[in-house]
Amino acid sequence: MHIPTLIERKRDGGVLSDEEIHAVIAAFTRGDMPEYQMSSLAMAIFFRGMTPEETAALTDAMLHSGTMLAWNEHDPMRVDKHSTGGIGDKTSLVLAPLLACDGVWVPMISGRGLGITGGTLDKLESIPGFRTQLNEVEIHNVIDQVGCVMVGQTAGICPADKKLYALRDVTGTVPSIPLITASIMSKKLAEGLNRLVLDVKYGSGAFMKTEEQAHQLAQSMVTVGRALGVRSSVRLSAMNEPTGESAGNALEVAECVRCLKGEGPQDLEDIVLDLASAVAVSPRVDLQEMLRRGDAWVKFQQMVELQGGNVEALEKITSVHRAPFIAELKAPASGMLTRMDAGGLGYVILELGAGRSKAADPVDFAVGCDQIAKTGTHVHAGDVLLRVHARTKRTLDHALDVLPQHIEII
Repeated sequence: MHIPTLIERKRDGGVLSDEEIHAVIAAFTRGDMPEYQMSSLAMAIFFRGMTPEETAALTDAMLHSGTMLAWNEHDPMRVDKHSTGGIGDKTSLVLAPLLACDGVWVPMISGRGLGITGGTLDKLESIPGFRTQLNEVEIHNVIDQVGCVMVGQTAGICPADKKLYALRDVTGTVPSIPLITASIMSKKLAEGLNRLVLDVKYGSGAFMKTEEQAHQLAQSMVTVGRALGVRSSVRLSAMNEPTGESAGNALEVAECVRCLKGEGPQDLEDIVLDLASAVAVSPRVDLQEMLRRGDAWVKFQQMVELQGGNVEALEKITSVHRAPFIAELKAPASGMLTRMDAGGLGYVILELGAGRSKAADPVDFAVGCDQIAKTGTHVHAGDVLLRVHARTKRTLDHALDVLPQHIEII
């Protein structure tokens, strides 16, 4: 295999065979292919794209670069969902235990937040003691007892993806639909799933800014899922305002506790039920009943305990992580709230410390916004539009100065 020839072919718009793609990924994972060559190939893919067949082969090669979760023939059906990320996107924490109530298994491998989009692992780690790094024996133990587990990627799963993403992150090749598809789908398929639902976001608070871009990514992922034997479906979700009423790690956990008790915001419950019904056995109406009577809340507590978390802290999580400075942003006038810009809020929340600009950055579990008003509601002058939770007076004042730019009342 002469790697420069393959790079040149892709650079010129040619097609790579399944065997060539598998050989490239194997060589790169072993360390036999220099990073500068993989960076060049990634840039060629960025500009020239890949056929659906090439994308499926790339996903398969990355999937088989490491280990996969193994299941027995008579184990329950395995299902999961993947979200492309957004502001206040906390659905995983409610969805996984709800699906476990339906008798399916949810071996959810999640990620951390980067940029303005929050990460499921960061939210979970705001629960004192909660362990997101489990080995495969521990993963199976939790699944066997509860039916769901929420963990980070193990060292053995998709090592090619880890190496390739690190390169893409520093070479300007992250926003490539084939490379995004292979990265997401290889990790999800490594869970050994039967069904997968994809929550693809678009709008100011999402990676994909337009519905057309989201549709292209969704189609690519569904095509790859089906090609590799996993029933995949998709939900396109607008992310022009935050999901639910909070954004920030501990604040979102508190909102999820409410939702797990059947007391959550309507938009959060609706998204959870839409996603769950796409991969569940029971119909949506039955899933709603399970959620509202608290079945998923019991499952969530069981999972937290088995993963080392302090269950007693769940209902007082905002006291465990309480920001020193909390202030309300109030409506300056009466009218219809027409804009609560998710992207703008995301950057403010990032600056408060709830997210990370670089993968190694720490996150502050306590900071963020809650009591976020929903667009389409009528507000009166003096009504609370949201609350800001900040670590310092300086970051609080800055947030209160900037946030009105992202809110509109007419």
